[in-house]
Amino acid sequence: MAGDISLRLLEFLEWRGVDYEILAHPPTGDALHTAEAAHVPGDRLAKAVILKDAQGYVMAVLPATHHVDLEALRALLGRPLAFAREEELPALFQDCAPGAIPPLGPAYGLEMVVDEALSDDPEIYFEAGDHRDLVRVDAADFAALIEGARRGRFSRHLGH
Repeated sequence: MAGDISLRLLEFLEWRGVDYEILAHPPTGDALHTAEAAHVPGDRLAKAVILKDAQGYVMAVLPATHHVDLEALRALLGRPLAFAREEELPALFQDCAPGAIPPLGPAYGLEMVVDEALSDDPEIYFEAGDHRDLVRVDAADFAALIEGARRGRFSRHLGH
């Protein structure tokens, strides 16, 4: 039985006509533990990080094995972005648990930027809006879901 999967996410996937699979996993608190619990490679688990500036919010999408290089992201987008505060996120992602935001900006009306580290993988996994389910899509379908997103290098592998 699926947990509290984001209805907005499911509607977006259906609207875009993308084939997807929901994978249940034991509850986890962060992306790396989610990858481990779901037995998927961490570099194929896309996570969303929300940033903001005076222009509004931006969703940065990167592998779970990476962290945002804020200076590189600011340079890429030419914006003075800062990390959004945790307490700001529930208003943006009303049907998602904190820390389980699906990395699909268009589903939530957000501008998004995708790290190029995700582009080489044959399939992509991502949070379904709760801490118990992942979505699996083929890389080509993920690319279609994020069509129009800016791309660039703005993350570093954890530990580097």
